[in-house]
Amino acid sequence: MSIRRLSTREPEFLSTLDALLAFDNSTDEAIERTVAEILANVRTLGDPAVLDYTRRFDKLEATNMAQLELPRHELKAAFDGLPPAQRTALEQAAARVKSYHERQKLESWEYTEADGTRLGQKITPLDRAGLYVPGGKAAYPSSVLMNALPAKVAGVRELIMVVPTPRGEKNALVLAAAHLVGVDRVFAIGGAQAVAALAYGTQTIPQVDKIVGPGNAYVASAKRRVFGTVGIDMVAGPSEVLIISDGSGDPDWIAIDLFAQAEHDELAQSILLCPDAAFIERVAASIEKLLPTMSRKDVISASISGRGALIHVSDLDEACVIANRIAPEHLELSVENPRALVDKIRHAGAIFMGHYTSESLGDYCAGPNHVLPTSRSARFSSPLGVYDFQKRSSLIEVSRVGARTLGPIASTLAHGEGLTAHARAAELRIA
Repeated sequence: MSIRRLSTREPEFLSTLDALLAFDNSTDEAIERTVAEILANVRTLGDPAVLDYTRRFDKLEATNMAQLELPRHELKAAFDGLPPAQRTALEQAAARVKSYHERQKLESWEYTEADGTRLGQKITPLDRAGLYVPGGKAAYPSSVLMNALPAKVAGVRELIMVVPTPRGEKNALVLAAAHLVGVDRVFAIGGAQAVAALAYGTQTIPQVDKIVGPGNAYVASAKRRVFGTVGIDMVAGPSEVLIISDGSGDPDWIAIDLFAQAEHDELAQSILLCPDAAFIERVAASIEKLLPTMSRKDVISASISGRGALIHVSDLDEACVIANRIAPEHLELSVENPRALVDKIRHAGAIFMGHYTSESLGDYCAGPNHVLPTSRSARFSSPLGVYDFQKRSSLIEVSRVGARTLGPIASTLAHGEGLTAHARAAELRIA
């Protein structure tokens, strides 16, 4: 297995880097046609369409939606049946994630001007959110924690979770996590049909206000198509890690951290920036040494060779410039003094500081959310948080004196835009 070596001294470095970063988020036409048909059928027919697609795609026989809703006692039984170590780890992770997100909660505010006019902002939670969780063998209880807890902290009244159970295969950890965080209802459905059910509502599944959570290409396409009818968190691309190293760390640690992203799938991206050429070669040697020991070595090898890179930079300042160009999902500052670099980083989903802060800790239990912007979208978006489940309403209460002050301003601007009724509405209140 080979991983490409790049240097910022190469004349074509930036164009080579941009080509390496390029990823097309669009799905192919066949997927788009299939998803469009599924969405239309679920929107029109509701439950019967969801049942039909569940039988067809998940090979799960059900004659009514009641058979696809998992009762709360089943969730509790899954939680109670966990091995003690798993149950404790799940509880500890949930507590840390909840504690972190409680600090994000926004509060309403108002202020009063001298003439008595009151202005402010009212913060309210969404009424209902939908959580998509991958199911079957690819099951992630951490996704339940990271998507459900911010919603609960925000005060969302009802959380509806959908999770596919192909051939009836249920993941006890996922169900246990749903019990632990207080998910209100869980349906054993997945794919585009589950997204459609959440977005449009059916006879059984209520319409939600926002859909969050990861999924395959069909789920991503469906989320993109229903945006506007409901909110969505993001349309995520492959997972990414960028590591900035000063050569002071353990090359085995760096190699494993690169692997930790690469093992997600063949399109995941793992990149190292380092000014120490000798250390880069030590990391390359660690990659060759450790790869055969990985259970997902074939996936890691395809990811590392296809989209990975070891990049030699002139210094750490240049590394930060390149990092801002990449705007990675995960950024590890594997340096002796990470705080010295933080202020130089403008674009990153999450920043992991110091040799002991592996990205995997953030995935599971550090506290911050692991739902992060990918494909350079960290330039303009943020991790999933409590604020994604809250909305803001402006408060405006103009006093009698204030109407005399604001009226002429509004009237002048309205006339300038040719909107006479707007102007008149302001002018009537001046007198």
